[in-house]
Amino acid sequence: MKKGSTVKRKNLSNQNDFVVTVNRKARFDYSILETLEAGLVLTGSEVKSLRKGNCQLKDSYVVFKKSEPYLQKAHISPYGPAAGNNHEPERRRKLLLHSYELKKLIGQLNQKGLSCVPLKMYFKRGKAKLELALVKGKKRGDKREAIKRKEMDRSARRAMKHNR
Repeated sequence: MKKGSTVKRKNLSNQNDFVVTVNRKARFDYSILETLEAGLVLTGSEVKSLRKGNCQLKDSYVVFKKSEPYLQKAHISPYGPAAGNNHEPERRRKLLLHSYELKKLIGQLNQKGLSCVPLKMYFKRGKAKLELALVKGKKRGDKREAIKRKEMDRSARRAMKHNR
């Protein structure tokens, strides 16, 4: 790992366990109802690119094709040394879930106004994992309220720090 690299290696439990990317926009745009962990079907060049931290989940979401979940619009940059054997950056990637998790998720997604988005991509015991969330969209007023709350917390922390 080069000095000054963008990958933040959080020591989860193993040396190969670290968070690759976090979808911060999802927490702002949606109310999170439930989370679950899913595996990913990836090519070799995608895994190497993820280990370098070249991934973005900003506008990604989960779709179902023939009752199988796929991650759509997640951008994993091409891996330079792979040259001709590279992958398509925004291809659809299959998600791996247990059958009971899949049935539960499909049942909940049939409710009005719910969707499934990725929150975080990370490595766990050397395997790429994705933290999915069952979410409900926030309205504009809710977002403004969240911004106000964040600003008040920030100013309170500044005041406490200044008073020390």
